[in-house]
Amino acid sequence: MVVGEWRDDRIGSALRGENPAVMRRLEAGFAVIGDVQFLPGYSVLLTDDPAVERLSELPRSRRLAFLGDMERLGEAVERACRRVESGFRRVNLEILGNADGFLHAHVWPRYDWESEDLVRRPVWLYPREMWSEERYALGARHQSLRETIGEELDRLTG
Repeated sequence: MVVGEWRDDRIGSALRGENPAVMRRLEAGFAVIGDVQFLPGYSVLLTDDPAVERLSELPRSRRLAFLGDMERLGEAVERACRRVESGFRRVNLEILGNADGFLHAHVWPRYDWESEDLVRRPVWLYPREMWSEERYALGARHQSLRETIGEELDRLTG
Protein backbone atom coordinates (compact mmCIF):
# COMPACT_ATOMS: atom_id res chain seq x y z
CA MET A 1 0.00 0.00 0.00
CA VAL A 2 1.35 3.43 -0.94
CA VAL A 3 1.88 5.88 1.92
CA GLY A 4 -1.33 7.84 2.41
CA GLU A 5 -3.63 5.29 0.76
CA TRP A 6 -4.51 3.92 4.18
CA ARG A 7 -6.54 7.13 4.65
CA ASP A 8 -8.80 6.05 1.78
CA ASP A 9 -9.64 2.83 3.63
CA ARG A 10 -9.00 3.55 7.29
CA ILE A 11 -10.87 0.54 8.65
CA GLY A 12 -9.67 -1.95 6.04
CA SER A 13 -6.09 -0.80 6.51
CA ALA A 14 -6.49 -1.15 10.30
CA LEU A 15 -7.86 -4.68 9.87
CA ARG A 16 -4.85 -5.52 7.64
CA GLY A 17 -2.40 -3.98 10.13
CA GLU A 18 -1.46 -1.24 7.63
CA ASN A 19 -2.96 1.83 9.30
CA PRO A 20 -0.08 3.68 11.00
CA ALA A 21 -2.45 5.77 13.13
CA VAL A 22 -3.72 2.74 15.09
CA MET A 23 -2.68 2.86 18.73
CA ARG A 24 -4.58 -0.21 19.96
CA ARG A 25 -7.11 -2.80 18.87
CA LEU A 26 -10.09 -2.65 21.22
CA GLU A 27 -13.13 -4.89 21.63
CA ALA A 28 -15.28 -3.31 18.90
CA GLY A 29 -12.84 -1.14 17.01
CA PHE A 30 -9.51 0.60 16.73
CA ALA A 31 -8.19 3.49 18.81
CA VAL A 32 -6.32 5.80 16.42
CA ILE A 33 -4.47 9.05 16.88
CA GLY A 34 -6.06 11.90 14.91
CA ASP A 35 -4.62 13.23 11.66
CA VAL A 36 -4.53 16.75 13.11
CA GLN A 37 -3.19 17.65 16.53
CA PHE A 38 -4.04 21.33 17.08
CA LEU A 39 -5.59 19.96 20.27
CA PRO A 40 -2.87 17.51 21.34
CA GLY A 41 -4.18 14.03 22.00
CA TYR A 42 -7.10 14.16 19.55
CA SER A 43 -8.06 10.56 18.89
CA VAL A 44 -10.72 8.60 17.01
CA LEU A 45 -12.40 5.26 17.64
CA LEU A 46 -13.03 3.43 14.36
CA THR A 47 -15.53 0.60 14.13
CA ASP A 48 -14.00 -2.72 13.11
CA ASP A 49 -16.75 -3.31 10.51
CA PRO A 50 -16.38 -1.05 7.43
CA ALA A 51 -19.98 -1.76 6.37
CA VAL A 52 -21.42 -0.17 9.52
CA GLU A 53 -22.42 3.47 9.06
CA ARG A 54 -24.44 4.09 12.22
CA LEU A 55 -24.39 2.94 15.81
CA SER A 56 -27.98 1.73 15.35
CA GLU A 57 -26.84 -0.79 12.71
CA LEU A 58 -24.92 -2.80 15.28
CA PRO A 59 -26.59 -5.50 17.38
CA ARG A 60 -27.09 -4.26 20.95
CA SER A 61 -24.09 -6.18 22.34
CA ARG A 62 -21.75 -4.66 19.70
CA ARG A 63 -23.27 -1.21 20.28
CA LEU A 64 -22.48 -1.46 23.97
CA ALA A 65 -18.98 -2.74 23.17
CA PHE A 66 -18.37 0.23 20.83
CA LEU A 67 -19.65 2.70 23.42
CA GLY A 68 -17.50 1.00 26.07
CA ASP A 69 -14.46 1.38 23.80
CA MET A 70 -15.35 5.05 23.24
CA GLU A 71 -15.52 5.63 26.99
CA ARG A 72 -12.23 3.78 27.51
CA LEU A 73 -10.46 5.80 24.81
CA GLY A 74 -11.89 9.00 26.29
CA GLU A 75 -10.55 8.15 29.73
CA ALA A 76 -7.16 7.15 28.30
CA VAL A 77 -6.87 10.46 26.45
CA GLU A 78 -7.91 12.31 29.59
CA ARG A 79 -5.33 10.54 31.76
CA ALA A 80 -2.55 10.94 29.18
CA CYS A 81 -3.23 14.61 28.50
CA ARG A 82 -3.51 15.39 32.19
CA ARG A 83 -0.05 13.84 32.65
CA VAL A 84 1.84 15.31 29.70
CA GLU A 85 0.02 18.37 28.35
CA SER A 86 -0.28 21.70 30.14
CA GLY A 87 -3.67 23.29 30.70
CA PHE A 88 -5.77 20.17 30.16
CA ARG A 89 -9.47 20.82 31.02
CA ARG A 90 -11.65 17.96 29.83
CA VAL A 91 -12.49 15.54 27.02
CA ASN A 92 -15.38 15.88 24.56
CA LEU A 93 -16.80 12.71 22.99
CA GLU A 94 -18.74 12.87 19.71
CA ILE A 95 -20.33 10.45 17.28
CA LEU A 96 -21.22 12.55 14.25
CA GLY A 97 -20.89 10.69 10.95
CA ASN A 98 -21.57 13.67 8.73
CA ALA A 99 -18.40 13.49 6.62
CA ASP A 100 -17.21 9.87 6.76
CA GLY A 101 -19.60 7.07 5.88
CA PHE A 102 -18.49 4.67 8.62
CA LEU A 103 -19.13 4.53 12.34
CA HIS A 104 -16.51 6.39 14.34
CA ALA A 105 -16.27 8.51 17.48
CA HIS A 106 -14.13 11.60 18.07
CA VAL A 107 -12.28 12.15 21.35
CA TRP A 108 -11.26 15.79 21.70
CA PRO A 109 -9.12 16.96 24.61
CA ARG A 110 -9.85 20.57 25.54
CA TYR A 111 -7.41 23.02 27.13
CA ASP A 112 -7.35 26.19 29.21
CA TRP A 113 -5.04 27.80 26.64
CA GLU A 114 -7.68 27.67 23.88
CA SER A 115 -8.95 31.10 22.84
CA GLU A 116 -11.92 32.38 24.82
CA ASP A 117 -14.14 32.46 21.73
CA LEU A 118 -13.53 28.74 21.03
CA VAL A 119 -12.87 26.98 24.34
CA ARG A 120 -16.57 26.49 25.15
CA ARG A 121 -17.70 25.82 21.59
CA PRO A 122 -17.57 22.76 19.33
CA VAL A 123 -14.15 21.96 17.89
CA TRP A 124 -15.64 22.07 14.40
CA LEU A 125 -15.81 25.87 14.70
CA TYR A 126 -12.01 26.14 14.68
CA PRO A 127 -10.77 27.96 11.55
CA ARG A 128 -10.49 25.76 8.43
CA GLU A 129 -6.73 26.33 8.16
CA MET A 130 -6.20 24.60 11.52
CA TRP A 131 -7.33 21.35 9.87
CA SER A 132 -4.80 21.56 7.03
CA GLU A 133 -1.73 23.47 8.27
CA GLU A 134 1.39 21.30 8.31
CA ARG A 135 2.31 22.45 11.82
CA TYR A 136 -0.79 20.70 13.18
CA ALA A 137 -0.42 17.50 11.15
CA LEU A 138 0.26 14.27 13.01
CA GLY A 139 3.98 13.62 13.05
CA ALA A 140 6.93 12.15 14.90
CA ARG A 141 6.71 14.90 17.55
CA HIS A 142 3.43 13.33 18.72
CA GLN A 143 4.95 9.90 19.31
CA SER A 144 5.38 10.36 23.07
CA LEU A 145 1.78 11.45 23.59
CA ARG A 146 0.59 8.62 21.35
CA GLU A 147 2.56 6.11 23.43
CA THR A 148 1.17 7.57 26.65
CA ILE A 149 -2.41 7.21 25.39
CA GLY A 150 -1.65 3.61 24.40
CA GLU A 151 -0.22 2.86 27.84
CA GLU A 152 -3.34 4.29 29.48
CA LEU A 153 -5.51 2.15 27.22
CA ASP A 154 -3.51 -0.89 28.31
CA ARG A 155 -4.06 0.01 32.00
CA LEU A 156 -7.79 0.48 31.48
CA THR A 157 -8.16 -2.72 29.46
CA GLY A 158 -5.92 -4.89 31.62
